[in-house]
Amino acid sequence: MRIWSPNLHAVVVVFAIFMFSGLWSAGGTNEVSMRTEQSVQLEEQATRMTIDRFNEAFNRHDADGLAVLLTDNTVFEDTSPAPDGRRIGGKAAVVAFWRGWFTSNPDANFEAEEVIVSGNRAVALWNYHKMCNGQPWHLRGVDIFTVRDGKVAAKLAYVKG
Repeated sequence: MRIWSPNLHAVVVVFAIFMFSGLWSAGGTNEVSMRTEQSVQLEEQATRMTIDRFNEAFNRHDADGLAVLLTDNTVFEDTSPAPDGRRIGGKAAVVAFWRGWFTSNPDANFEAEEVIVSGNRAVALWNYHKMCNGQPWHLRGVDIFTVRDGKVAAKLAYVKG
């Protein structure tokens, strides 16, 4: 009885190629995992770029620049009035809010201390600076962003104190 044959040899070679090339079992999972990791990295890069562009437009007090970066159904939650803030929905309403806010706070500047990105979500720790009664004034806070298709779908703002 002959156990080894050229056909069996071919099967073993093909099996070995699959095993060592990452196409079999855990190897295939690794390839999918690498693609998934690359997709997450690309999504996080896009999220970070959107947040950076948003913050730049914000510090220019450019309401039209912000409008380009908002989804049509964007949501903004302001830090006031206490205790829960005000929720504004829809691009037109959010842009109108920022237009008025920029007029009322012409010297306002947000300095991002740190931006932490995970997928399509970002947390921005910030310092808000302006003059108040002729004196420099600041406030620290956090924004939680949701980004969809390169645009801000939600910006939820929270402050310390």
